[in-house]
Amino acid sequence: MKQVPTLLMKSLPLRCSMPQVSPSIIQQIASNQPKPKSKGGVAKVVLKKGKTQLFKDGNPMVYSGAVDRIIGKPPPKTGDIVVVADGTEKPIGWGMYNSVSMFCVRLMQLQDEATSDSLNMEKLLETRIEAAVELRRSLGLPSVDTNVYRLINSEGDRLSGLIIDVFGDVAVVASSAAWVEKYKPEIEACIRKIDYINHINWRPSVEILKEDGVNVSDLKEMHSNSTTCPERTKIMENGIAYTISLKGQKTGFYADQRENRQFISRISGGQKVLDICCYSGGFALNAVRGGALNVTGVDSSLPALELAKENVALNNMDPGRISFLKEDATEFMKGALLRDESWDIVIIDPPKLAPSKKVLHGASGMYRNLNSLAMQLTKRGGLLMTCSCSGAVTQSGIFLRILQGAASMAGRKITVLRQAGAACDHPIDPSYPEGAYLSNVLLRVS
Repeated sequence: MKQVPTLLMKSLPLRCSMPQVSPSIIQQIASNQPKPKSKGGVAKVVLKKGKTQLFKDGNPMVYSGAVDRIIGKPPPKTGDIVVVADGTEKPIGWGMYNSVSMFCVRLMQLQDEATSDSLNMEKLLETRIEAAVELRRSLGLPSVDTNVYRLINSEGDRLSGLIIDVFGDVAVVASSAAWVEKYKPEIEACIRKIDYINHINWRPSVEILKEDGVNVSDLKEMHSNSTTCPERTKIMENGIAYTISLKGQKTGFYADQRENRQFISRISGGQKVLDICCYSGGFALNAVRGGALNVTGVDSSLPALELAKENVALNNMDPGRISFLKEDATEFMKGALLRDESWDIVIIDPPKLAPSKKVLHGASGMYRNLNSLAMQLTKRGGLLMTCSCSGAVTQSGIFLRILQGAASMAGRKITVLRQAGAACDHPIDPSYPEGAYLSNVLLRVS
């Protein structure tokens, strides 16, 4: 069995595949758990008839409508470990219970994976985080020219509600589930075993955690004494250096676009490039590195643009070939059209416009309008790289239809050259396709 190199882990041999034991091991362990009056032992969440197969197939999100009854007195509390069973009360797995969320249980392990360590969240965290480290190592991360990557991608790494991004020697933890907050010390202990991590920055998703029943005042108290972490740090991606703000958007940097930024670098030689919603300059800097004649970046955030300008200097790039403007994306594009400006390559990567399916219709109109303007700014025969980070758009499969509608509005013809998503360190579990959120489409516009 392979061991994680000492470069990556201070201890803990890999235990990705643990020996399987008795088929009824989950029930045996649950029955043998101590049952103090305050906890009541391990409760059992019994599913309705006909609702079992989805979760046996691996979907980790047991929604409350699939639950028939809960066996256990007193009933389980949010953050408790529970057994999930079919209608005959036969266990299909175990997970983390939530009495408030629409997701009653986040399944952590299925029956056919059960071992003597089942129903032990600390052991499971060790195993899953070790496996994630090994997977990234096999993908070449970190490397000499890239030390920023996603270590844990929620359901994709079978730890629903937990995201960990690595920025050099800093690990940023984004929590969006009550169980993650409960197991904060255990998660941090696992992260500290990674040899090159010196700092941990905990960034709870407050609004999502509210929906999960977490008390916000408790959150503030819980994180008031968190590990001290610098507000800014330097990273390297595809050989380009960046200063990033750990107080900035998301976890501080969009590692999901790494492979798409590298692609822009390959096609920018001799081109005039426009980067709309450029944030801290990721696509723009890659275009300059790829030999673009001239690059313009546009964003409405002044702190983001200050970082972008700093990153130009950090890489000793010619400031005469790259400029950044603080302006609303729509207003800038309308103004550029009035000035009869155009670019060989246009990139547009707007913020999430459809945070849920409820607003999908309105968001589709916004995406259509933005892309129509971007197409009109693209020289005929030029290229448009357009993105959506809205999971509702990606999962609905309507992005190409939106783009076709935008082309009709713009009076242009488009051809799809490339379709991509998040980089390979953002794995997706096919039993939970809702984990897919990023769409990146390269178009020829004529």
